Amino acid sequence: MTNLPSILSVVAQQPELPLYCFSAKRLTKQANIFINSFAGTVGYAVKSNPEPRVIRTLVAAGIDTYDVASLNEIKLIREISPSARLLFDNPVKSEHEIKEAYETYDVRVMAIDDNHELDKVISTIGVKSDLELVIRFKIGNSNALYDLSKKFGTSHEAAVALLKRASDLGFQVSLTFHPGSQCSTPESYSDYMMAAKAVVDDAGIAIKTLNVGGGFPAPYLESDIPKLQLYFDAIEATWASAFADSGTELVCEPGRGMVDACVSLVTRVKHVRPDADVVFLNDGVYGAFMEQLFSPMVLPNREFRVIDNNVSELGSNKKNFTVFGPTCDSADILPYQPMFSNELATGDFIVFSMMGGYGSATATKFNGFMPGEYVDVCDTLEDHHALSFIGEQVNNELGAIA
Repeated sequence: MTNLPSILSVVAQQPELPLYCFSAKRLTKQANIFINSFAGTVGYAVKSNPEPRVIRTLVAAGIDTYDVASLNEIKLIREISPSARLLFDNPVKSEHEIKEAYETYDVRVMAIDDNHELDKVISTIGVKSDLELVIRFKIGNSNALYDLSKKFGTSHEAAVALLKRASDLGFQVSLTFHPGSQCSTPESYSDYMMAAKAVVDDAGIAIKTLNVGGGFPAPYLESDIPKLQLYFDAIEATWASAFADSGTELVCEPGRGMVDACVSLVTRVKHVRPDADVVFLNDGVYGAFMEQLFSPMVLPNREFRVIDNNVSELGSNKKNFTVFGPTCDSADILPYQPMFSNELATGDFIVFSMMGGYGSATATKFNGFMPGEYVDVCDTLEDHHALSFIGEQVNNELGAIA
């Protein structure tokens, strides 16, 4: 791993196309934080970044549980980790998906949130005593940047009825919820967990697992979020008071909170209109920045210039720019105006960090602009924050940052 290039040495090569710079070291560190601090089983939401090198790194770190939403995600995990525990947590599945998942890929955990989906499972594969049906429920409040309760999740009363019916039929039963992407308050998990306890009490049925979902936030710029440990503390305290000695397994499945910091995106400036503070990049909202359309987050960024293979960081005097992507669609514009150096010029490079979650995963091929490729690096942009590169030359021999 120490022989891998640094991000700045990647910039020194002056790539024409956008590149995702992946640090296995940084991802392993984040995985260990979850494994050592969360009071239960740590899974991973594959949808946030299904890049195979991401999955392989998580498997090597000891993650053996994966939240999958499609047959393609199931196939991906089975190819890399044949014995992994797969949580088919998409509450709406076709008959074909249910049958293939259960019979071909040995999936034994599936989410539902209404009686119609339960009927579909029964009519497709019958009642299976080794199948764990996880009822997804929701409560009224959301303290998240991206509310995920509008599409999935049933009410308290319906969850109680589903638990009873599925258990009486002979299925194993569990509960799950999702507090929303980029959840801003640890107390949201506590509220949901106590709501889960109320469902269990009213149903009078013990559940096999309680899956608290994802929602663990990433520290974007201008985001006022608590430390990750406070989320773990809130979950553990509520678990101890509501589910101690219940025999129930506690599970989480982080996405962006696991992978965001392990990827930085190297982009190149295609054009600058200095009189209007407008910049055109070789990537945009149809590519790595698709998620910005739905839940804009201010991404950390730094700007570099390459002269004779030497990389220098541009001056610290910054101003807001309007940022367009490379397509011919006028909608290809970032929903906020990032701060870039006022020295920025055509041909310079802008490195965005915190791009591991929902960057490459949602990129399209619109207008013939292909998604960026991945390269392995020894570090991410965050690893350089303690170093001052302003006005200094950084050559392509820069090694790993301890």
